Amino acid sequence: MLTEDGKHLYVSYDEYHNLIEKLALKIHHSGWQFDNILCLARGGMRPGDILSRIFDKPLAIMSTSSYRAESGTVQGHLDLARYITTPKGEIAGRVLLVDDLADSGHTLKAVVDMLKHNYAPITELKTAVIWTKGLSSFEPDYCTEYLPTNPWIHQPFEGYDSTRPEQLIEKWTV
Repeated sequence: MLTEDGKHLYVSYDEYHNLIEKLALKIHHSGWQFDNILCLARGGMRPGDILSRIFDKPLAIMSTSSYRAESGTVQGHLDLARYITTPKGEIAGRVLLVDDLADSGHTLKAVVDMLKHNYAPITELKTAVIWTKGLSSFEPDYCTEYLPTNPWIHQPFEGYDSTRPEQLIEKWTV
C-alpha cells in the first residue's frame, strides 16, 4: 500500500509473492530462454529463489551490500563479492540477474559491468527486479512495478533487520 504522500510503500507477504509471480510471467511472456539465475544477496535472494523454482533453473548467489547503517535504511559504500556461489562450478551461458529493486541503479550497473568484463563464459545477461524507482539510473530488462515517486519500500521481512536473539527469547519463552 502506497501512502498518500507517495513517500512510503508498505508491502505484505502476499503482495510481495504476487509481485514476484507477475515478474515471472513477464519474463516467461518475453520468450527469452536463460540457463541460470544469479541473485544479488540479500535483496535478490527471495525473488531469485522463487524464480529459480518456477523456471527450474540453477540459482547462483553474489553478495553485495550498500544498505548497512540504521538497520538497513541508509545507503553506504557499495561492496561486491569477488566470487559467485553456484552449484555448477562457474556461472556461464545466458544469465538472468535478479535483485529486489533498482533504487539508485548503482548496484545493478556495477554488477552488470563487472560481469561483462570479468565473466567471459556469460554469453547473454538480462536483469529482473520487482521495483524500479524513478530516480534509478539503470533500467532493468524486466520489472513488475515502476515507482515514479521513489518511495521507501517497507518489505514484509524488514522487521528482522532490528530483531535480535534476546527479543526472540523474550517472545518465545513461556
